[in-house]
Amino acid sequence: MAQKPSIPKGTRDFSPEEMMRRNYIFDTIRNVFQKYGYQPIETPAIENLSTLTGKYGEEGDRLLFKILNSGDFLKKTIPDEFVNPNLNKITSKICEKGLRYDLTVPFARYVVQNRNDITFPFKRYQIQPVWRADKPQKGRYREFYQCDVDVIGSNSLVNEVELILIIDEVFTKLGINTKIKINNRKILAGIAEVIGEVDKIIDITVAIDKLDKIGLEKVNEELSTKGLSDDSIEKLQPILNLEGLLKDKFPKLMEILADSEIGMKGLEEIMTVLKHIKELELNNKWSFDLTLARGLNYYTGAIFEVEAKGIQIGSICGGGRYDDLTGIFGLPDVSGVGISFGADRVYDVMNELDLFPKDSISTSRIMLVNFGEEEEKYCLKILKKIRKAGIHAELYPDYAKMKKQMKYADQKSIPAVLLIGVEEMETGLYTHKNMHTGDQQKVNFEQLLEILKN
Repeated sequence: MAQKPSIPKGTRDFSPEEMMRRNYIFDTIRNVFQKYGYQPIETPAIENLSTLTGKYGEEGDRLLFKILNSGDFLKKTIPDEFVNPNLNKITSKICEKGLRYDLTVPFARYVVQNRNDITFPFKRYQIQPVWRADKPQKGRYREFYQCDVDVIGSNSLVNEVELILIIDEVFTKLGINTKIKINNRKILAGIAEVIGEVDKIIDITVAIDKLDKIGLEKVNEELSTKGLSDDSIEKLQPILNLEGLLKDKFPKLMEILADSEIGMKGLEEIMTVLKHIKELELNNKWSFDLTLARGLNYYTGAIFEVEAKGIQIGSICGGGRYDDLTGIFGLPDVSGVGISFGADRVYDVMNELDLFPKDSISTSRIMLVNFGEEEEKYCLKILKKIRKAGIHAELYPDYAKMKKQMKYADQKSIPAVLLIGVEEMETGLYTHKNMHTGDQQKVNFEQLLEILKN
């Protein structure tokens, strides 16, 4: 008996209907990226592990999918190493490559390798899959698409403002009601400084980033296990519990961070960004969220995260500024900022909230019914003219019963059919049927094009 086929957990097949809806998301995002002057690139699915490791923190390194070396991948190992195995040591000998974890680190590598051919500031977008060895659950997959947009080679805070505008426009076009959360890692670094835990900045930001998910008590427990003193954790509480309007929060933060140069710099930067977006009147809600930390180690300035209202699925977009990501590849002091749309979570949100336009699942605007050999020849000529006008159309390929052909059009969500029999061929007036309403009308070719274009 043949083994039943399957796919790895955390991965999915996509039906034609799902792909059309996914492409609707990709096309919407791509069009907005291009409107703002960003250009496309692609990078390989496989990167050298030396490129990937150490860029995402300890947790990120654990989630890297590693690829066994070709051929005899055990030839560099010693049998004794398997008696009391050191996983990291063995892995370094049998795996030299891995699947990319995100698109930002490969982008930084790309910039360094192509620095002489790039015009700075370099504005790029990238829509490709990434892989993480995570535990699959709702909204979390092992293979998923990211839609990234970054500008590198500029320190201007205008870039942060434009990225927020991109977020607002994309989700407005997709019909998703969102909340955009904004913070600055310099503020968090300043907090670590004033509570006397500068060397624990990564532990603090990783823990704070979980505040919405696990609550204050669990965050405090995690900070304690990471070695923060009770006194430091106590000093952190008023900051984590800071509430009120912006005009109330900022004076309190300026007082708390008065002795921290980096903290005050962070406040200055975020105030500049927030003043701009307040004047630009976004369609989506936004807020300054002091508990937003974004777990990735490479963020150094502004950070963003977007949540969809009305559904519990986590962040559907996020990003931030990184001041020296290219420095690890030999090109120091090149600042960049970017955001990433999680296409799969965006899809799940739109699917659950029924936000896809009805025609987003249709590949053809019209189907021509096939009545027989002579009609088929005639229809192929008409079909060519319809397609030449830029309209997606198809002819049913077989001389089948009308009921079968209509069922095909209905199941493919084709909004209209065209019936051309002997009478229609003689008069040049074709029968157009609206599949949504069932209405039929006689039209000539010019009238048909007008209906299809509208």
